[in-house]
Amino acid sequence: MAFTLPDLPYAHDALASLGMSKETLEFHHDLHHKAYVDNGNKLIAGTEWESKSLEDIVKGTYQAGAVAQNGIFNNASQHWNHNLFWEVMGPAGKAMPGNLEKALVEAFGSVAKFKEDFAAAGAGQFGSGWAWLVKDKDGSLKVTKTENGVNPLCFGQTALLGCDVWEHSYYIDFRNKRPAYLSNFLEKLVNWEAVAAKL
Repeated sequence: MAFTLPDLPYAHDALASLGMSKETLEFHHDLHHKAYVDNGNKLIAGTEWESKSLEDIVKGTYQAGAVAQNGIFNNASQHWNHNLFWEVMGPAGKAMPGNLEKALVEAFGSVAKFKEDFAAAGAGQFGSGWAWLVKDKDGSLKVTKTENGVNPLCFGQTALLGCDVWEHSYYIDFRNKRPAYLSNFLEKLVNWEAVAAKL
């Protein structure tokens, strides 16, 4: 199934007052994400993956234990990751629904501890990668981090929240201050209603 670049679910300037500028979204969505879509479509053309779903391509091309993943996986997984990233941010949905708050308190002790663990995972990811809130196979909530484009699908987990910690995600607005970007993401950018809907 051909990859398609989704429209942002909000205007390019909708997050500017919340710490993610129009320029960042123009570069990140319109150029970086589009490149994953275009390169992915070229790589799957004429292969066994051409007619598969995006999720099947990610899971089917991931190589556990590999030092570097293959090109099809890298582009497919980054396409999937970014689709989720745009969905879990927004100018609305700032109040955390009760079911999500309850689940976070049960898993981490408090919402504040969850945010602390999530920010630490993102800040502690060496080089490019992602920080995640996932629902594991046993139903428990966990904070994880992955390198490059690797995502929770690879481990049979459900991604509830993902934060891109590749430099292109934050450098225009925060320069090299990744912890400040992560703090701002959690406090101002996340659409908690969208996260709760994935529970």
